[in-house]
Amino acid sequence: MHDFAGAVWRTSSRSNHQGLCVEVADNLVDVLGLVGVRDSKDQAGPTLAVSPPGWTAFIGALRGGRFDR
Repeated sequence: MHDFAGAVWRTSSRSNHQGLCVEVADNLVDVLGLVGVRDSKDQAGPTLAVSPPGWTAFIGALRGGRFDR
């Protein structure tokens, strides 16, 4: 388990504010070597810890339409 106590959480600027979003904390990459991801509806819930290269690949896949239906 990783300590994201100093994390600064943000949602996407494309968020539709309907509570169907995730929050990302990438300000601790230099400290933890990880990007934090959590459910915006459950801020006290679990946090997914992702490597920076993994996060970059995920964002690239999103932008490339890999998950479009």
